[in-house]
Amino acid sequence: MRLSSPGTALTLAVVLVLGVVTTYSAQAQTFTVLYNFTGGADGGNPYAGLLRDTAGNLYGTTTVGGSSNNGTVFKLNTSGAESILHSFHGADGQYPYAGVIMDAKGNLYGTTANGGTGCSGTGCGTVFKLTPRAGGRWAETVLHKFTADPDGAYPFSLIQDAKGNLYGATEIGGANAIFGTVFKVSKAGKETVLHSFAGSPSDGAFPNLASLLMDTKGNLYGNTFEGGDTQSAGGAVYKLGKSGVVTVLHSFGNGTDGFEAVGTPIMDKQGNLYGTTYTGGSNANGSVWKVSARGKETVLHSFVGGASDGKYPYSGVILDTKGSLYGVTTEGGASTNGVVYELSAKGVLTVLHSFAGSDGAFPAGGLIMDAKGNLYGTTVNGGSNGSGTVWKLTP
Repeated sequence: MRLSSPGTALTLAVVLVLGVVTTYSAQAQTFTVLYNFTGGADGGNPYAGLLRDTAGNLYGTTTVGGSSNNGTVFKLNTSGAESILHSFHGADGQYPYAGVIMDAKGNLYGTTANGGTGCSGTGCGTVFKLTPRAGGRWAETVLHKFTADPDGAYPFSLIQDAKGNLYGATEIGGANAIFGTVFKVSKAGKETVLHSFAGSPSDGAFPNLASLLMDTKGNLYGNTFEGGDTQSAGGAVYKLGKSGVVTVLHSFGNGTDGFEAVGTPIMDKQGNLYGTTYTGGSNANGSVWKVSARGKETVLHSFVGGASDGKYPYSGVILDTKGSLYGVTTEGGASTNGVVYELSAKGVLTVLHSFAGSDGAFPAGGLIMDAKGNLYGTTVNGGSNGSGTVWKLTP
């Protein structure tokens, strides 16, 4: 699975209609569509998940739409009104597949998968910063433009340390040409390649739609879509130490343990990592996995597909205080448009919502949860205009 231009994979509907809030009942939960994208000036087809500030405002990106149809950064207030904080125009970025993060001063940071001027054609992507200004305006600064070799190309979601440094992964590029990188960008915009992947049988390859996790000691963790430390590996879970040494914690290889790791890993208090694979598992429809600090993998769930289960997760999972995991799958469910699911600590999967198309379809981005247990997310397609939705699920 390689990232393609949104126009080749998604059906766009450019209809000038305001976002509509629609409520659905879902097995004792309440599902609410907070916003329907039109695919026009307001953006369309959000692949990434959301950021929620302390006031309850939601922030995200759309891969297309905006003033130049190169994608947007948007804000959705608590009343459901959308505002565009930035429309990409190509030289500053194009097609943001990743979401945004926010620092203590309210600045937003993110990446675009294409655009910039570092490569020929559509560009290799950028790292950007948005700074709030008076009157609701936002000023954009391009911190880095990728060149593929040796700094990587097609970056995804960022994390930030206490000093303001940004970290992320690129799907391809690096010193080994094609396998991708882990990178760091300083506050001043200086990029450093922390690791260039080498593929099988060395380490991972192609960290696709993946972000990083940083522990309290500054070690980084992530997933790769292919590669690993065996010849036939189909993705890896890795640790990148502060010394720059990569340790492959688990290589997915036999199919039943998962295949093609995606999304962002999470860690519990014991140091166990959790995540998903896009395919593999006992039914070849994807899996939810656990990898211990020592590298022992356990398949917590193999997706079945069909009306009562999901299929093909693009993003990882989140963890609540009771040990339950929550996530989405891009397909499966009653209408084959994807589901929101809960996986209990005992391994019982419950479909919390099946997307019907009219309320969204193809949920690819990860979830966030507020203090009351409400879940928020996006869908790439579907909704009243076919260009995706922002939604809320209330327990």
